[in-house]
Order: sequence, then structure tokens, then C-alpha cells
Amino acid sequence: MATEVLVPVLGESISEATLGEWLKQPGDAVAVDEPIASLETDKVSVEVPSPVAGVMGEHAVKVGDTVQVGALLATVDAGGSAPAKTEAAAPAATAAPAAAPAPAAAPAADESSDSPAALSPSVRRAVLEHGLDPSTIKGTGKDGRITKEDVAAAAANKSSAPAPAAAAPAAAPAGSARKEERVKMTRLRQTIAKRLKEAQNTAAMLTTFNDVDMTAVIEARAKYKDLFEKKHGVRLGFMGFFVKAATMALKDIPSVNASIEGDEIVYHDYADISVAVSAPNGLVVPVIRDAQDLTVAGIEKTIGDFGKRAKDGTLKMEEMKGGTFTISNGGVFGSLMSTPIINPPQSAVLGLHRIEERPVVVDGQIVIRPMMYLALSYDHRIIDGREAVTFLVALKNAIQDPTRILIDL
Repeated sequence: MATEVLVPVLGESISEATLGEWLKQPGDAVAVDEPIASLETDKVSVEVPSPVAGVMGEHAVKVGDTVQVGALLATVDAGGSAPAKTEAAAPAATAAPAAAPAPAAAPAADESSDSPAALSPSVRRAVLEHGLDPSTIKGTGKDGRITKEDVAAAAANKSSAPAPAAAAPAAAPAGSARKEERVKMTRLRQTIAKRLKEAQNTAAMLTTFNDVDMTAVIEARAKYKDLFEKKHGVRLGFMGFFVKAATMALKDIPSVNASIEGDEIVYHDYADISVAVSAPNGLVVPVIRDAQDLTVAGIEKTIGDFGKRAKDGTLKMEEMKGGTFTISNGGVFGSLMSTPIINPPQSAVLGLHRIEERPVVVDGQIVIRPMMYLALSYDHRIIDGREAVTFLVALKNAIQDPTRILIDL
């Protein structure tokens, strides 16, 4: 009996998605709750599980198609079994023993478990990130499936293997044409482009800059990072300090934490900090809820979890909703300075940049200090220049003297 697989409810205000890939092909055996397809929404990828165990039936839509919530995706023949792939070869071997066997037949059947279509989204991303050929990776998962650990091991072996001797470059054929590749934008990338352009068109956006001496934070991190990781099970980074300092500055300058709704300004007595995280399909912005109530350790744990699940593609849509203020750290990619774009309906975004040693004047002496540029882009409709500058100065003071964070000063 064929069971229909429908597009599941994707979250509040999300009515459609794009079929990213089929994880099961017609005729494949399917276990109950095993993912058979991956859908791309405006924010995250969602795996669609099979409601029953059986055999994958026909696909109702193609990769790249837009589907509505409740629409038919495919069918699964409940209780069926996948056709044996080696039954036809056995009688042939019995009837003609003198014929040379075809050893390639068995491996061909096994290769389907390592084909790109059979990989889970997180494993597929890992394979692409490391530039590996999935057919060369031995799977240790269920039914020989490739796991992320298998990919990591293959990548480690690849990096440790001696480089092959350089082959003589092949001569380019005369008159060879230059090539172009056209790739359709993912739904996530389309949404990012739309929202950022709307922010530019709507907000009276302006950016103010400052710089901060990172000496005190670097020294604190070097002194306590081992004890911190041993106690809390997470590394002590710089973001914990900046998020905590930002929540204090937002409390002092509430307009930076506000938003516009119609002709009203909405002030928030809490700080839900959106943290920009790089994911394989683009930038995602999960939210640290009630960051003002978290310790530096609690903030670091939350950010670490977000980063890991962003790479795996397992962030939930509700984790990226809301947010009253955003912090974007372009410094991890080497950015010296930038003008970040507001994430509507928020009214401000803080940009962090790389740390580099520069000569500065301290107490009348020229010294070398690790400095970072800070950038605050803000909506001038509700945030005045004085408030924006005051916010950055308060943040700078807390970072340069982390004791202020402890005593809430």
C-alpha cells in the first residue's frame, strides 16, 4: 500500500520551500523516520522523514521545484522490500560456469550507498568542504553509509599523504572556449539578498567607528583559557566578552536595542543578541535569548553550539527568529574594517574585525598594542549620533577593562 509523503509544517509564516535534494531514489529501501528528502526554506534546510518503512516510490517533484506546505512530495510503498540487485547475476553464473565472471557487478551495487544522492546533507557538505570523492571513502555507518567521522578521517589521510609527482601540463586544445557556470540561487541566498536590500531601502543607515585595545581581554584569555575549558567544557573566546559588554551598553542606551513598528518605537527590556554564523549555504543568524542574564561561559556555550549546528545544517527555524541586536565578526575572515548592514527590524548591528598590532599613544608614550576596529551601523531614524557614539564608547571601556563586566559598570 502506497503511503503519501507530504511537505511538513515548516514554521510560523513559512508556507513554501524548495526541494534541495532527494536522499532516496525510487526502489530504495526506506526505514521509518529515515530522511528521504531535504527542503530549503528561507532560513534553514529541513529533512523530510519517511512516515513508514518500505520501498521508495515515485518522486512527485524535481530538485529545485518550489513546494507548498501540505503538497505531495513522493510515495512510499509500506512493507515492501527493495528488489535484490544480484539475483539476475547468480543464475547466469550457474548456467555458464566457463564464462568469465564480471567482478564489477557487485561493487556497482555497493556504490549506491556512497553516491551523492545517498549522503545526508551534513555529510555532503563535509565532503564538499574537504574536496573528497565519496566513492573513495569507506563508510562505517549503518548499511555502510558514510558518516561525518569517515569524512574527517579521509580528509586527515588526504592531508598526510605525500603529494604526487607533478605531471606535465597538458597542452590546451587550440581555440578552446572559456566556460561559464550558472547556478540557481538557493532560497536562503535569495532571502538574504532581499532582506539586506530592504534594509538599505528602508532604514536611514549610518555607520560610526571606534577602536579598542584588546590587551586586557587577550591577557585574561591567556591566563584562564585552560581552567575555563576544563570547568565549562568550551573554549574561552572573544565573543563572550563582546556579547556581555554589548548587553551592558544596550541597557545604558536603550534606543540601540529598540525597533520601529509603524509609527511606534518598541523598547525591549531584554537583550536577544543575534550572532552571525557562517554556514555552507550562506550566513545564518541564530539568537542568544536573554543574553543579559547569561554568564560569559553560558554565552560561549551557546555560540559554540550554534556554530557546530550551522555547519551541520541542523539549526531550527525558531532559533533564528527575533533578536533585538546583532553582532557580526568579520575578523575571523581577516576583515580590517567594514560597514555591516542592519538586520531588520533591528535598529543596529555591531561589526567586529581582526586584531592587529598598531602603534598607539598611551600616557604620552608610543607603544605597540593589539587593536581592533569596531563599527556600529544604526538606523538614524531612532538612534542619534550621540547615542551611537556613546554606545561604542561604553562597549570599548568594558572590553579594555573587563572588571567593569564583573561589577556591572
